[in-house]
Amino acid sequence: MRRKAAKSNREPTIALINIVFLMLIFFLVAGTIAPPLDRDLSLVNTAKVEGTPPADALVVHRDGRMSHQGRDIGSAAAFLSRLPEEARGRVRIVPDRDLPAHILVAIGRELRRSGAESVFIVTERGMQ
Repeated sequence: MRRKAAKSNREPTIALINIVFLMLIFFLVAGTIAPPLDRDLSLVNTAKVEGTPPADALVVHRDGRMSHQGRDIGSAAAFLSRLPEEARGRVRIVPDRDLPAHILVAIGRELRRSGAESVFIVTERGMQ
């Protein structure tokens, strides 16, 4: 009587390799490859650029005092009247971090009532 050959309990690694290979081919075909940049091109390095607020921005200090280009401003309407006509549509405010929110909202409302079409708040991340 012959003994039956013992079945090997090996794992089917060939099937796993085939699946991984097919997935690799699929992603290579389905994925888009970005065209390379020109070899002569060197990109701008902004690591050492110091962030500064825009020159036409209204700076609001923590106590609610307003200034523009180093000069104190009495009100948001006075600031808006100092701006050239083309700059009055988009007004930028640079508030102090510790400025209470209700003061900032009141200044924004005063700017809108005085004729500003849109008011932007410049933050630290926006300047970097």
